[in-house]
Amino acid sequence: MVLAAVGCGFLALVTGCQTPEPTAAMQQTRGQAEGSRPTEAQTVREGDTLRISFPGVPNLDTTQQVRRDGRITLSMVGEVMAAGLTAGGLEKELLKVYSSQLVSKEVTVTVVSSSISVFVTGAVMHPGKVVSDHPISALEAVMEAGGFDSAKADMKAVVVIRQEGGRTQNYTLNLRLVIEGKQNEQFLLKPSDIVYVPEKFSWF
Repeated sequence: MVLAAVGCGFLALVTGCQTPEPTAAMQQTRGQAEGSRPTEAQTVREGDTLRISFPGVPNLDTTQQVRRDGRITLSMVGEVMAAGLTAGGLEKELLKVYSSQLVSKEVTVTVVSSSISVFVTGAVMHPGKVVSDHPISALEAVMEAGGFDSAKADMKAVVVIRQEGGRTQNYTLNLRLVIEGKQNEQFLLKPSDIVYVPEKFSWF
């Protein structure tokens, strides 16, 4: 389970902090984690697995994962953008693109599973792949990787490395402020993001 809020009992070992009140973002994340199944109103994301059914043309039925570019590939029509739409919104889009092929104007889209995989490396206790079944923040990913290595980690300069539009984008985050409750954690990760925790600079 991904940690939605971090208690001071653990953080006192690192920062001597006082327990911050859970932020709205953390409460929202906790609620999503406790939800039993994806709903029709849930936005489709990269990495989600979709089951698409055509009651009138069952040979078009398919189950596939949304690619990193947010698209899926369907028979007869090719690539379709799925990420960013709800299941209901994608149904309407498919009715449009298949309008000339369907006798029965019915399409059903179901989110079979929803997961996101990211990677955490650097000065953390257990570097490696982190898989979550709901949106995950940079701090939560670090906690899933065992937390910061308190003797080495520079929590003020955590870097998220992301591939976007064929380019590499780097985002630098001060997670010490988040841990101390001085700043809300708002940076949500995308599939395949890399969270790098650098080591503190030392003259010795």
